[in-house]
Amino acid sequence: MSLYCAVGSPQTSLSHDQLSELLKAALAKLGPRNAVLAVPPDQSREHSQAGLLTRFVFEHYGDKLKAVLPAIGTHTPMRAEQLAGMYAGVPQDLFRVHNWRTDVETLGEVPAEFIREQSEGKLNYAWPAQVNRLISHGGFDLILSIGQVVPHEVIGMANYTKNIVVGTGGRESINRSHYLGAVYGMERIMGRAENPVRRVFDYAASHFLRHLPIVYVHTVVGRGEDGGLAVRGLYIGDGREVFLRAAELSLKVNFEIVEKQIKKAVVYLDPHEFHSTWIGNKAVYRTRMALADGAELIILAPGVRGFGEDKGIDALIRKYGYHGTPHTLKLVNENADLAAELGAAAHLIHASSEGRFKITWCPGNLSRKEIEGVGYGYGELKTMLERYDPAKLNHGWNKVGSEEVFFVANPGLGLWAHKSRL
Repeated sequence: MSLYCAVGSPQTSLSHDQLSELLKAALAKLGPRNAVLAVPPDQSREHSQAGLLTRFVFEHYGDKLKAVLPAIGTHTPMRAEQLAGMYAGVPQDLFRVHNWRTDVETLGEVPAEFIREQSEGKLNYAWPAQVNRLISHGGFDLILSIGQVVPHEVIGMANYTKNIVVGTGGRESINRSHYLGAVYGMERIMGRAENPVRRVFDYAASHFLRHLPIVYVHTVVGRGEDGGLAVRGLYIGDGREVFLRAAELSLKVNFEIVEKQIKKAVVYLDPHEFHSTWIGNKAVYRTRMALADGAELIILAPGVRGFGEDKGIDALIRKYGYHGTPHTLKLVNENADLAAELGAAAHLIHASSEGRFKITWCPGNLSRKEIEGVGYGYGELKTMLERYDPAKLNHGWNKVGSEEVFFVANPGLGLWAHKSRL
């Protein structure tokens, strides 16, 4: 196991030129490669700098870069204009689309006994290690898994093997891993590099992925002193250490302990990045441990136009709604359609307040009836944008009239908690 680059600190701010130099120096250590596959994220992780790094990979390898497979998981495939925006300079004919329902191969199974142990006896199924066939049968001599390590609701800290077995995974691997995380408890997982879901992925990696020439390229991204983005670290390697180094830095950069519980939080979702509650509910996941009982979370979402990224999951969310863990577990036991899509059930659990605080969604392209139909409160976007203008709010605490409001400009960049919930 090798570590080819490990540069970063909470004060580091890597420029585009520095990222290019560090990445290309690391790739040079790998020696000549003739058939390279890049596996970066989609536009919902645009701040990861993966688009820029993929361009640098193309500059380094040229026609040896044979394909780019965005690790979209269950997300909607990227449109041409999204590819052009995020991956400027990378030829569009290199891009392939991952279909999580049809394009996968099962490499092996993590036994049910292991899942039962990790779930503390709550679950009793095996977990299939599924990947896109392009990864398992594409004939590549280098697979570059590119992405950002940041606190995550399902896996504790995003990326590393998750980018492969979930980002290019199949229906069962995604559903069962998400459900494991939900049943175990997201607040016991978020911000932790070691947890049951990660241990399942590690088991799969050591048993079923070792023959694949995967090298991981991880960024750590935070807010700069000027309020913009700052790349705090770059870690490149083919073993677990690359993830642990990045996760250690991410906790210092992306995990914020608030001095008092938040009674009103306002979260803004960039319309270029967030188009569904499936992705936009990061606003719920990442702030929930900082919210007081009885608090209100207001989500300003001008680009949101649906619930699920996948039509089938969208229909399930509309049918069953966000009504908390006990209700959702009961629904899974009683309804075959939800039991067949455990990832959707997990999402319904993750994105509920469990009745502890109020969630007010202010979407640009969903009606009051649609929002209230899934169990959320509705806010009229124009009115809320006038009251809580993102351009006038600073990250953190603000005074808006007589209200004290905590503002988050992008929930994908962090995790917020009060010490009472740790």
